[in-house]
Amino acid sequence: MKSDAAPPSSESAAKRPRGRPRKTVDERDDGNRRQALLASAAKLFRRKGFAATTTRDIAAAAGMQSGSPFYHFKSKDALLYAVMEEGMRSALDRQRAAAQVPGYASLTPGAQLRVLVTVHFHVLLGPGSDFVPVMLYEARSLPPRQHKALGQLIAEYEALWLPVLNALHATGELRAPVRLARLLILGALNWSVQWFDAKKGASLQELSDAAMDLFLKPR
Repeated sequence: MKSDAAPPSSESAAKRPRGRPRKTVDERDDGNRRQALLASAAKLFRRKGFAATTTRDIAAAAGMQSGSPFYHFKSKDALLYAVMEEGMRSALDRQRAAAQVPGYASLTPGAQLRVLVTVHFHVLLGPGSDFVPVMLYEARSLPPRQHKALGQLIAEYEALWLPVLNALHATGELRAPVRLARLLILGALNWSVQWFDAKKGASLQELSDAAMDLFLKPR
């Protein structure tokens, strides 16, 4: 018997994909490519300076074509801010994680300050530490709006130090006013990016020990 139904067309018979189309290899790698650009830009901005670094330099360092950075960032200025923001958010995460380690809350204020100082040195001088130093010496290149947004992240970071410094001031171990002590301590630690050389023998732990001896009055 002849069927009245028309045979299915090859188009309707084909199985149609459901949901979102699959990403290409390049699309799946977007996050890694963005991180590669940030790391390469941070390294070059730190060593050559923002003004002397071109997007072509950054792309070459990341193993990409010269126009690839503009797929992820609108401009070199946008890339600079992304480097600084990444550095500050990573620093915040690391300090918060250190303060949440079991046993941290029961440490003396001096021992807590040692933890903060040690983490800060790792942020500034440890592996992959180009991000925050770029912020320290290239922030003047940011427009006012981005400078303000970065300032909010810096304020959050510095606020993590205040409870410890207040406790130390209360015990007499920190004699300077807390507001000034915070500025002087962080200023001294940050300046280490200008002179520290791991090849000359000092370890980050030795730097932390020396900083503690400098900042606090012996009990």
